[in-house]
Amino acid sequence: MPRVLLIEDDPSIREGVGLGLRRRGHEVAAAETGEAGLALMGTFLPELVLLDLMLPGMNGVQVCRRIRESSQLPIIMLTARGDDFDIVVGLEAGADDYIVKPARTEVIEARIRAVLRRLGTPAGSRPEVEFHGELAIDRAGLTVAKNGERVPLAPSEIKLLLHLSASPEQVFSRQQLLEYVWDHSYHADARLVDACVRRLRTKVEDPAGSPRYIQTVRGFGYRFGPL
Repeated sequence: MPRVLLIEDDPSIREGVGLGLRRRGHEVAAAETGEAGLALMGTFLPELVLLDLMLPGMNGVQVCRRIRESSQLPIIMLTARGDDFDIVVGLEAGADDYIVKPARTEVIEARIRAVLRRLGTPAGSRPEVEFHGELAIDRAGLTVAKNGERVPLAPSEIKLLLHLSASPEQVFSRQQLLEYVWDHSYHADARLVDACVRRLRTKVEDPAGSPRYIQTVRGFGYRFGPL
């Protein structure tokens, strides 16, 4: 089972979530501050981070951004309020998903499994490396390069790009993308798709001009170009 780094300042939640995940076979390291959690990154070597949004001192958004400077580890944000603004800020900072507290361990475990699930290489004769304009997409290696330089992508970002680019010009609704990339079926979670698309565009699109690769189809969803 994957190693989980839990960064949560509430002792009852920290102990409860940690105990529940350990009972399911996870190795868990827990920290009560963002600074302590970052210190554990290099020694514990987690495979996923559960990160409280409202931490004392360095808050969850700041911790998420710091992690993203050097790592593409899956990050699930924990939020007590379920406020749209807080959730969007966390997602745009680089989080791959979010959970509104309190949540049962079964729910947390299901979200962990969904985020950690990787897209396998599609069957058939599709080449492992595809070229789309300036982008080179390596489906087997789960990597993307732009103009020959590797583009660091979070797990949800690479899965979204792989799914869209597998069917160029096909329009996918937000609901379809939610179910495929995040295994979610909740209408309220549509903002996960929009936030992930915005992050992905900042990495693969040119800063000026209309999006070339990840195109919005108004009233429907998204499709993969390029134009």
